[in-house]
Amino acid sequence: MSDGLGELLALLDLERLEDDLFRGAGSGSETSTRIFGGHVIAQALSAAYGTVEGRLCHSLHAYFIRPGDPAIPVVYSVDRARDGSSFTTRRVVAIQHGRQILNLSASFHIKESGWDHQHPMPDVEGPEGLESQLDRRSRVAEKMSARFQKDFIRKRPIEVREVAPLDLIDPEPASDVNHLWFRMLGAEGASPARQQCLLAYASDMNLLGSSTRPHALSWFKGGVMSASLDHAMWFHGPIDFSQWHLYSMDAPFTGNGRGFNRGAIYAPSGRLLASVAQEGLLRPVATGPKI
Repeated sequence: MSDGLGELLALLDLERLEDDLFRGAGSGSETSTRIFGGHVIAQALSAAYGTVEGRLCHSLHAYFIRPGDPAIPVVYSVDRARDGSSFTTRRVVAIQHGRQILNLSASFHIKESGWDHQHPMPDVEGPEGLESQLDRRSRVAEKMSARFQKDFIRKRPIEVREVAPLDLIDPEPASDVNHLWFRMLGAEGASPARQQCLLAYASDMNLLGSSTRPHALSWFKGGVMSASLDHAMWFHGPIDFSQWHLYSMDAPFTGNGRGFNRGAIYAPSGRLLASVAQEGLLRPVATGPKI
């Protein structure tokens, strides 16, 4: 499989070490310097699924505790907190070098009927005709030092097209409200549980950037230290991530060295499939540009 597709799918094929103990690869993430947050979330959810039958996840809540090391595997310990008649609860601890790097709680629910409503999907430009993130990055890669270029323009299995992208190197202040389309063609035919894991992986993409937009911040300009602190996700309906999905994001608040971000993920039909919330570190630091 090309463009990292096989690598990403392999991340979710965890090795079972014991009944409630799993091991997953640390490499194969979005960067080579530390493990991408969505990588650990997706693997932790996959580990939880390894102890659950006949139910799908409806929510997960995770805290990032330490940066992940891509040079070694991640061990996932699952606590079977509760197996109820309608809900199943799991707690997953991700461990590297003998220390926790992430805690995740996930709840699974039987299929039930009930009242139904949702907010409408935003009316934005569709993905056709929008420039791909890879093409945008390739156009500015020559301005970067060689040590950053490999990660920056590496082909990825998840295709991303931003609706109103900012300048990658030196952005202007802009609204925190932003949208992108994303999909993973290799997700076609995947199980409902695997679809959720893949969408959980992708949900960490660009979300923290909502907090940086009003302040014209860019990692390449320097002056900011950023990292995801926590991540919460609610699943509302069946997913086929091989199709284009709209990720609509905003950041209602930034302050105290942190930014709070929200996201809503819609199917092409306009059906709301998932909601996301994340707080991230946005700490001013005295550093120069990273290009």
